[in-house]
Amino acid sequence: MAAAAPPAPAAPRDKKTPRGVQPLRAGEGHDFFWRRLHSLAGIIPIGAFLVEHILSNFEAVNGPLAYAQQVKFLNSLPLVRVLEWAFIFIPLAFHGLYGVWIAFRGRANVNIYPWAGNWGYLTQRITGLIAFAYIVQHVWRQRFAGVSLPEHPGAAFHKVQVELHNPWMLAIYAIAMIATCWHFAYGIWLFAAKWGITPGDKARKKFGYVCALFGIALCLMGLASIYAVVTAPLAPEDVFQDQPAHVSESTPSVAPPGTMDPAQPVQLR
Repeated sequence: MAAAAPPAPAAPRDKKTPRGVQPLRAGEGHDFFWRRLHSLAGIIPIGAFLVEHILSNFEAVNGPLAYAQQVKFLNSLPLVRVLEWAFIFIPLAFHGLYGVWIAFRGRANVNIYPWAGNWGYLTQRITGLIAFAYIVQHVWRQRFAGVSLPEHPGAAFHKVQVELHNPWMLAIYAIAMIATCWHFAYGIWLFAAKWGITPGDKARKKFGYVCALFGIALCLMGLASIYAVVTAPLAPEDVFQDQPAHVSESTPSVAPPGTMDPAQPVQLR
């Protein structure tokens, strides 16, 4: 009886032909669920809050009073503290901490496979770490340390202005704004690809241009707000307390009949 021929050895891989990783890996089991939830949280509610935050801060170009009025309006919303924790702090903590875990768990390979997708993978994690570190210190310094802005919204412009007078903090703000806008814009592109919104290479390429323009617009608005705060004259510690008292519009300008108008000279007979 003839013996079965041994299987042919696998052909050696050509070292000159690099073999990359499959793009947009979704994970398996629980990892798939947590990654999808992480992706969704980056768009809603964190991404929506980022857009609102940049738009609100853009009021700084209109001066300290307009900025303070915007801060007062946001803090006067119904159940604002519940909304703050449920839709900002808790989702942000989950997205940031899970993102840190993903960043340190993964391994960059741009030195071997310098493709655009691998560079995007690397920059997305670097910008995410920068954004998360900045947001933690920013929330602490502006929300919980020093003057409480929810109770004193008129102090908002002065508080940010004093912080940005430190050149190191100014550099941190500018770098963090660029990193955060990049992370969000590329995150939108990844979200659309992972969730099947942009199937195919052509759709992803076209949507990439849209995300790039959107990220650039957000970044320019954020940098313009920083520039407006830095170049403005030093604002009072509380712009609302610095405002003159308003004169009632119902005050009559003409003396009622039968009374003496103090503005008119008295004629002696």
